[in-house]
Amino acid sequence: MQETTALLSIGSALFIGAISPGPSFVMVAKTAVTSGRINGLCTALGMGAGGFVFAALSLLGLNGLLLAVPALYVILKIAGGLYLAYLGWKIWHGAKQSLAMPADDTTSTTGGYLNSAMTGATTQLSNPKTAIVYASVFAAFLPPLPSIAFSSAIVLLVFCIEAGWYALVALALSSTAPRKQYLRYKTVMDRMAGGVMIALGLKLATTAGR
Repeated sequence: MQETTALLSIGSALFIGAISPGPSFVMVAKTAVTSGRINGLCTALGMGAGGFVFAALSLLGLNGLLLAVPALYVILKIAGGLYLAYLGWKIWHGAKQSLAMPADDTTSTTGGYLNSAMTGATTQLSNPKTAIVYASVFAAFLPPLPSIAFSSAIVLLVFCIEAGWYALVALALSSTAPRKQYLRYKTVMDRMAGGVMIALGLKLATTAGR
């Protein structure tokens, strides 16, 4: 009973965090409208995989390591922030490039799907604050001596929350109407998305010492 209550509490807290707008949302949305539904779903799976890794590391003591070695946390924040800013610059830089929107995903390849998944995973993993959030939530709700089965359920829950939420985003934004609107206002929307990514990345990097 105690573990069930803890699982529900952790799931609720992490779901609220997942649906909060951030670089992950921007990346999934951009992929879904430009590259189609399957690529968007692959990006969502990558987000889930990144969350899975951070959750597992948090349970294994990553939070304690980052607190014990503050310089490591600073380095990770700077590197992650610069990576997010780089992704934003790529989106901004390509804003005026014409785009032939495919009618479906049949033009994609396995390599393209894998690339979308890797982009999702690296975007998720570029923000070490996610690991801190996971560790804080776990510290607040985990039972004193969680079993291996319970810990495994936690990391699987994180994957399902992250991948599930972003899969919904991908499905919604890969439909015909959003994609037509994107084509119509591509330059403006890319500049906005790129600007948001750059701002979030620079904010992460410049607050590394805090």
